[in-house]
Amino acid sequence: MKKIHCLNEISPCGTALLSEEYALTDNIKEADGVLVRSASLHEMELPEGLLAIARAGAGVNNIPLDGCAAEGVVVFNTPGANANGVKELVIAGLLLASRDITGGIEWCKANKDDENIAKAAEKAKKAFAGQEIKGKKLGVIGLGAIGAEVANACSSLGMEVYGYDPFISVSAAWGLSRSVKHITSLDSIYKECDYITVHVPLMDSTKGMINKAAFDMMKDGAVILNFARDILVNEEDMAEALKSGKVKRYITDFPNPTSVHLEGAIVIPHLGASTEESEDNCAKMAVEEITDYIDNGNIRNSVNFPNCDMGVCKAASRIAVLHLNIPNMIGQITGTLAAGNVNISDMTNKSREKYAYTLLDLENAPDAMSIQKLNAIKGVLRVRVIK
Repeated sequence: MKKIHCLNEISPCGTALLSEEYALTDNIKEADGVLVRSASLHEMELPEGLLAIARAGAGVNNIPLDGCAAEGVVVFNTPGANANGVKELVIAGLLLASRDITGGIEWCKANKDDENIAKAAEKAKKAFAGQEIKGKKLGVIGLGAIGAEVANACSSLGMEVYGYDPFISVSAAWGLSRSVKHITSLDSIYKECDYITVHVPLMDSTKGMINKAAFDMMKDGAVILNFARDILVNEEDMAEALKSGKVKRYITDFPNPTSVHLEGAIVIPHLGASTEESEDNCAKMAVEEITDYIDNGNIRNSVNFPNCDMGVCKAASRIAVLHLNIPNMIGQITGTLAAGNVNISDMTNKSREKYAYTLLDLENAPDAMSIQKLNAIKGVLRVRVIK
């Protein structure tokens, strides 16, 4: 029986997909796979038999990716599963930034005991007047699953949408509305757009990318929306930009000791993917990914190993080898199998930075000695006989 441990509460829509070959366990030490949302694994000692971790969501900063890879533990996330939920909140953020809806709501609360509130509101409402988003220029930085949905939706709302993503995938490009203008220079986004929304992953190259240099290029009164990661924005520079009026509003889904004190910011308590539908979709995708890997050795949407999919094994046996991306690894693996009189019917090898993955379908099952020799190859992290 294969066992799955849930570090957080996972939607039953996901765990219901587990076949009768699987059981949920409260003991992580006996788990083959772990499902997680927000719980941190950085201080946790991973059990020796753990094969995979699936994050029901996109961000994986709560998981030690390199440490897992070094132990032969594949980490998955669920890109796009919560895209619609985040997109809808981004649109809400656009409207909150364009019209002083929150100020108007607070005025109503403060005047709730006034019997003449309706009449008073007619005089007070001019203080909360705003502008429409139709016809305004929106710059979308990052055209992944969420960014593309935001771009398409805002184009449908009548905004003039500029999209920037030097690494846009073919599928994302096909899914993008024709009315979205693909911009090749990030500076053009900063210089031309009234609204700018960021949807890029957190990397060394993107940390603090929305900073003074970017603000200096923007129109006075620009609006910045951040529903990706808080530290993509240099919040010290943001404070100055808000104070000077260079930035009119900063809408962020990430409360922290700095953002909650920014004058002119609207801070939302990380609600982007907090919908029943998003949680269900993420759970389903996480379960499908982790079980396909455990059952078939296929990797889809891993964040520490390359994607690799050979479908369901039709051969006599399948071996999966996680290893370092170093020269002559394929030769050593195939040579070891050949020495054990094992014939390879099909194979694939994929690499990602310093790690690689090899799947081999075999015409006959390898013996224990061949598996032992594969494990002994320098640079091999984990060997699994799947069938």
